[in-house]
Amino acid sequence: MTEDEKYMREAVQEARKALAKDEIPIGAVVVANGVIIGRGHNMTETLHDVTAHAEMQAITAAEEYLGGKYLDRCALYVTVEPCVMCAGAIGWSQLGKLVYGASDEKRGFMRYAPQALHPKTQVVSGIMADEAGEMMREFFKKKR
Repeated sequence: MTEDEKYMREAVQEARKALAKDEIPIGAVVVANGVIIGRGHNMTETLHDVTAHAEMQAITAAEEYLGGKYLDRCALYVTVEPCVMCAGAIGWSQLGKLVYGASDEKRGFMRYAPQALHPKTQVVSGIMADEAGEMMREFFKKKR
């Protein structure tokens, strides 16, 4: 198992927490020096807040942990490609590395704002994409 898979498994666990709350099943973790310093899962319904995405929760937790707003030495693992809002936050935090699982054809930042990230942010996609994508498909299938 690679390091990316190891931490993506943690993000998937966060996505399952969202699913248990009937939230869109997206999870995220922020890692610094091999330690998870921020966790999050979608909480938009729970908090009645459209900005309460998994990435936003994890970024806020990591910045609180570090006592600063920059995550240039950190990696964010998220089960689904970030939206434009989250990509903006990732860019402003100067995140060192973004790893996501499933692509989001409808709302993903790569379609609408591929330049939103900081120029030095390394991007890796497709890690555990099948599992993350299946969780999303099953969630929305039950909603319809």
